[in-house]
Amino acid sequence: MTEENKSLPAEESESKNFIHQFIDEDIAEGGRFQGMAVHTRFPPEPNGYLHIGHCKALCIDFGTAEKYGGLCNLRMDDTNPTKEDVEYVQAIQEDIHWLGFDWGGRFFYASDYFEQMYQCAEDLIEKGLAYVCELSPEQFREYRGDVNVPARSPYRDRPAPESLDLFRRMRAGEFPNGAMTLRAKIDLASGNFNMRDPVIYRINHMRHHRQGDKWCIYPMYDFAHPIEDALEGITHSLCSLEFEDHRPLYDWVIANCGLPAAPRQIEFARLGINYTVMSKRKLRALVEDGRVSGWDDPRMPTLCGLRRRGYTPASIRNFCERIGVAKASSTVEYAFLEHCLREDLNETARRVMAVIRPVKLTITNYPEGQSESFEVENNPNRPEDGVRMISFSRELYVEAEDFLETPVPKYKRLYPGGPECRLKGAYLITCTGCRKDEDGNIVEILAEYDPASRGGNPADGRKVKGATIHWVDAATAVDAECRLYDSLFTDPAPDGADKDFLECLNPDSLEVVSGCKVESGLKAAAAPAGFQFMRVGYFCLDSRDSTPEHLVFNRSVSLKDSFKK
Repeated sequence: MTEENKSLPAEESESKNFIHQFIDEDIAEGGRFQGMAVHTRFPPEPNGYLHIGHCKALCIDFGTAEKYGGLCNLRMDDTNPTKEDVEYVQAIQEDIHWLGFDWGGRFFYASDYFEQMYQCAEDLIEKGLAYVCELSPEQFREYRGDVNVPARSPYRDRPAPESLDLFRRMRAGEFPNGAMTLRAKIDLASGNFNMRDPVIYRINHMRHHRQGDKWCIYPMYDFAHPIEDALEGITHSLCSLEFEDHRPLYDWVIANCGLPAAPRQIEFARLGINYTVMSKRKLRALVEDGRVSGWDDPRMPTLCGLRRRGYTPASIRNFCERIGVAKASSTVEYAFLEHCLREDLNETARRVMAVIRPVKLTITNYPEGQSESFEVENNPNRPEDGVRMISFSRELYVEAEDFLETPVPKYKRLYPGGPECRLKGAYLITCTGCRKDEDGNIVEILAEYDPASRGGNPADGRKVKGATIHWVDAATAVDAECRLYDSLFTDPAPDGADKDFLECLNPDSLEVVSGCKVESGLKAAAAPAGFQFMRVGYFCLDSRDSTPEHLVFNRSVSLKDSFKK
C-alpha cells in the first residue's frame, strides 16, 4: 500500500509536530525572528466555501499562533478576480468564528497590496530581474524545455527601460489578454521549473470584486503571496505540501524585493479523506449542476454543510488535532471524522425518543382516556442538563421494524406470543397480535402491559427476555421529516486522476422520510440543536428548512461506530 493511500489509525496517527519543532529552533536561534512574536496567517481564496480540508490548515495556522501566544491574520487571497465574491468572504468569516478562532481585527485583502506589488515589479525590472515577454501561451509551452533542455525566451534580454514602458502600458490597458506577461529573470536552466523565469504578472481585463476596473493586470500567486506575508510581518508562512517546490521562488521574491520582513515558509501535507472530493472547482460543479441543494447541503464536506448536518466545532477541531501534522500525504477514513462527532455528541447531545417509521401500538388493557407522565434524564452524562417529563397513554407509536408477525430466529422484539419487552422507561408489555389493512399491511400492534412494572422493571424481579423498545405517545407526538444521509460518493477515491467524479455519485446519499413521530417538546427546539434519537442515531434540526410547524431533522451520524480503532 502506498503512503498516499494509507488510512490513518485514530489513536496512532498523532506524531510530533515538526512545524512546532522548526519554530522552537527559530526562537532558540534568534536571528531574523529575534524579539518577534510568532505570527501566522490563514489566506483562503474567496471563490468558494471552506471545506474540511481547509479546516486542517485553519487549525494549524490559528492553533500555532495560540500555542506560542502569537498572532494569526485572516487574509482574503483575492489576487485572481475570477469567481471571487463577497458572499464567500462573509461565509469564510462565519465558518472561522464558528470553529472558535478569531483574527482579532487583523483582517486583510491581498488586493489591498496591489499597488505595493506593482511597485515591487517595477523595481525588479529596473534591477534587470524581470522583463516583459510576448510569447503566446502556445509558444510558452513550446519554449519551456524539459529536464535536459533549458527554457528560452527571445525577450529575456529586452532592455529594462523597454520592459518598464511596456509594463506600464500593460497596466494602462493597451494590450489584450494573453498578449504579454511579466516574467522574473531567474534561471531558464533550473531543474526546478518554478524557477525558469516564472510569470509574475498577466493581463486580465476582468472586473475585481473590490477594486472594480482599476486594474487589468494581476499578480500571480507565487509573486503576491510572499509580498503579502512580508508586508504583514508574518514570521512563519504555513502552507500545504504542493508549495514545497515553490519555496525557492518564495525566498527569491523576499530576497529581491526589498521587503520589511523575511518570513519562513513551512509546508505540511494536505488533508485527504476517502469518499470525498476536496477540489473547490468540483464542489462548485456539484452546486451549479444541481447535484446538491447548495454549498451547505449536509452531504457536502464544506464547513457550512457539516454544520447544517450537525457537526460540532469540538468534533472537527478534535479530528484535526488527532490526525496530526505530517509531511507525507495520506488519506484518513471518513469513518474517523464520524467517530470524532459521535464521541462529542455522546457527551453533549440531549436524549429524546423519536420514531422514524411509525406504527401504532395499542395497549389493550390500559384504561381508555387515562394518561400519565414519566421523568427521564435529558443526558445521563450531564446531570446538569436536568430531567423532563414525557407523557404515556393507551396508544403509542413504535418503530415498524420492532414488530414481526412471524419472527426470525433470535428475534427478541415484538411478535404475537413473544417475550416481555420493555417500553423504554415505562412498562413491560407482551405482544398479543396485530391488525392489518385490506392490503395486508400492519397498521396496529396489540399488546398488554404489566401495571406493576412502572419504570420498566417487574415487581417480582423476574428476568425480562425481550428487547427494550423506544416509543412516543400518540396523543402528544408531533410529525417530523427526517433526512437520512449517506456518503455522497460510492467510490473511496472519487477524486482519482483516472475517474469522472460525477460518475461516482451515490444515488442513495439522501433518503427523506416523512410522517416521523417525535416528542412534543422538540417543537420548542431551535437549530442547530442536536439530539440523540435513542436507538436510532444523532440528529439535528435543519437550519434552513425546519420550522415549528414543520420539523425537519438531519441525521448527523448513526449510533453504530464503523471506525476500526
